[in-house]
Amino acid sequence: MKILYPGSFDPLTLGHLDLIERGIKLFDEVVVAVLSNPEKTPTFSLEKRLFQISEATAHIENLKVISFDGLTVDCARENNVGLILRGLRALSDFEYELQIAHTNRSLCNEIETAFLATQAHHSFLSSSVVKEVARFGGNVEHMVPQVVAKDLKGLFN
Repeated sequence: MKILYPGSFDPLTLGHLDLIERGIKLFDEVVVAVLSNPEKTPTFSLEKRLFQISEATAHIENLKVISFDGLTVDCARENNVGLILRGLRALSDFEYELQIAHTNRSLCNEIETAFLATQAHHSFLSSSVVKEVARFGGNVEHMVPQVVAKDLKGLFN
């Protein structure tokens, strides 16, 4: 069975990478779907984010990295995936993610959502926190894969 792991991944954190690595142990294939949202101005271009994820996951077999725009359920259908992977760091994540899961299910009742709790040592991580630390010159090497840390340093220093 395949699972779709959607997100903006701007940037990819070690929390994201942990979910990918754990997901591949549970499913035959993980499809990492990077959202291209024209309404937002990302820190990194879509191409850069795809490259960062591909580099950080080069050691993982049965992984596909794609981009998409529009609805997650449409992306899942186009890639023949019936299950969406979402990570949970805290109770507040659950409330938001449950609402999204119900919305997706109302749009396509064949697609389910599976939640994985992040490991405790990654529970503080978010792309926003990483960018804030990097913007002010803090060390992010314990928060993101090496390729991302290098790109953040080049961007903000």
